Amino acid sequence: MSDYERNWPVTLHGPRLVLRPLRRRDKAEWMHLRRTNEQWLTPWDATLPAGTGYPAGFGAMVLAQNRSARLGQTLPWVITLPSLHSRHAPIVGQLTVSSIMWGAARSGSIGYWVDVAHAGNGIAPEAVAMATDHCFTALGLHRIEINIRPENGPSLRVVQKLGFRDEGLRKDFLHINGAWADHRSFALTAPEVPDGMLLRLRDTTH
Repeated sequence: MSDYERNWPVTLHGPRLVLRPLRRRDKAEWMHLRRTNEQWLTPWDATLPAGTGYPAGFGAMVLAQNRSARLGQTLPWVITLPSLHSRHAPIVGQLTVSSIMWGAARSGSIGYWVDVAHAGNGIAPEAVAMATDHCFTALGLHRIEINIRPENGPSLRVVQKLGFRDEGLRKDFLHINGAWADHRSFALTAPEVPDGMLLRLRDTTH
């Protein structure tokens, strides 16, 4: 087993949330959540330019994500919200650490979405803080960045709340909702948060 394979699968437990790998048996719940959030998410969804395509089908997507995770290239989690009143922790969003680079860079990029019914409840900041802490401590990455459309107010509030540094505009950075789109880039390095992101988040909300 390679060092990368030892890093996946992994489940993270936070103050309120659990980040866990997406499973094939999540298909019905995940697809229902995506359908009900279509209008909320479509303006910000990554798309692929003409001539390329995603894995065909939900099962193929899960297999592709896990393969990439075992190669140390990505960390694909669903965000779940455990309840004292139910054994099932519902999926309330998704967070992926992608474009992981090792060697001299030791960096990654975080993308996320949250169910509109749970938006504004601090779920995205906690999930990003959990993932960032894991990347800096367990994996030993040095830098995490988040790239956001300038018009995406809710996502901009997440990085502002967490204290990510604004590194400026990246022209035509990603293909979003069918077209190349500008993004603002935000970043943090491990030395900037020596006590961890979850502790920083707790201090800013109390």
